[in-house]
Amino acid sequence: MSKVFEVLKRLDEAKVHYFIGRYRPDTIDITATFVGERVEITVFEDGHVEVSRFVGNEDVLDESVLNEILVGEL
Repeated sequence: MSKVFEVLKRLDEAKVHYFIGRYRPDTIDITATFVGERVEITVFEDGHVEVSRFVGNEDVLDESVLNEILVGEL
């Protein structure tokens, strides 16, 4: 079984919601969501895996926060 399918099977068995994307020719990216956390899993063509964790709170904010984020990005 390929490394991508191994990772997907583990996420499925844990009933974790995820998205699959492809942003580089040598990787497949999986973004998994947990309460208070987003995990980005990158599976490379050679089979190695890199994982990034982004931890935060689940506060619901108004649209002004989006404006702050977008202005800060310019």
